Amino acid sequence: MQVCWLVRKDKCCQRIKLPHLKTVVIGRGPETEITDKKCSRQQVQLKADCNKGYVKIKQMGVNPASVDLVDIGKDEEVKLKPGQVLHLVNKLYPYTIQFLEVTGVAGAGAEGKTKANKRPYIDSGNSNMKNMSEKSMKMEQPDLQDGSSSCKPNNTSSSSSSPHDSSSNHKEHLGHWSQGLKISMQDPKMQVYKDERVVIIKDKYPKARYHWLILPWDSISSLKSVTKEHLELLEHMHAVGEKLIQQCLDKDSLEFRLGYHAVPSMSHVHLHVISQDFDSPCLKNKKHWNSFTTEYFLNSQDVIEMVKTKGKVLVKDGTSELLKLPLRCHVCKQHQSTIPQLKEHLKKHWPK
Repeated sequence: MQVCWLVRKDKCCQRIKLPHLKTVVIGRGPETEITDKKCSRQQVQLKADCNKGYVKIKQMGVNPASVDLVDIGKDEEVKLKPGQVLHLVNKLYPYTIQFLEVTGVAGAGAEGKTKANKRPYIDSGNSNMKNMSEKSMKMEQPDLQDGSSSCKPNNTSSSSSSPHDSSSNHKEHLGHWSQGLKISMQDPKMQVYKDERVVIIKDKYPKARYHWLILPWDSISSLKSVTKEHLELLEHMHAVGEKLIQQCLDKDSLEFRLGYHAVPSMSHVHLHVISQDFDSPCLKNKKHWNSFTTEYFLNSQDVIEMVKTKGKVLVKDGTSELLKLPLRCHVCKQHQSTIPQLKEHLKKHWPK
């Protein structure tokens, strides 16, 4: 079957999925990263026909949208075909469409293929991971450096600041820092693995020796937006995370958890895969600690089960207050007064 994607031409942005014969409305907002107030929040309506190979575009905003520089007109509808360019407003913000062939979508280990027959890959220069089973995950890892087959810990020595630090100055954050994941997931230097459904990146501010983020290519702003339609995707993300752990050199000596922050600070759904040593200079305060060691951190399997039974992710009222809890060791539950004291205490629980 074919899947249609709306792709921004002038900058690296999250592509937008256009399901077959379903209406999608886009405009100004975090999904497009457009802040221009001349662009309505409901600028255009799109409906993809994957069988016929085009997208119907209807202008809903007051200011003109255009196809190949020809204005559409308010409440008018035109067809957008591959190779043509849609400008959302005033000849700005160009988009094109791509129809990709997807096969084997059922199951967590499904493989998607584009017409160009692109295959998922691991960038071994960043992750030095072992070959994962191609039968189950269809990953590739060409040109391993020095024959290394280990999954190395994050290099935390150069990551001394956090997105919450006012002194941080990262040029790649082209907007509010909460949108940074959408930029990082497009950065080949950050990518550890990607397939047609997800990408794995190294956390820029790792809170442990091993800390990765698994993000879907689909634009899903937060857990609040997750429905039963995303169940297969959540299961795929979990399966990829488990495979990642199995390729880790220290998997036998360290424990790992897979989970989501109940109220994440970063936009775009992402699954944390994090080792439980919490040995990192980027772990700086109570908020960091409690976000991974209290019920604020939702286990991946619990989220999947919740979506199966409830149809959505339910977050308890007052969950954010968990970030203010006193510091307590996640292993022996002993209270600690300060982060430095906690870090010193944690060394007792590290593998000998």
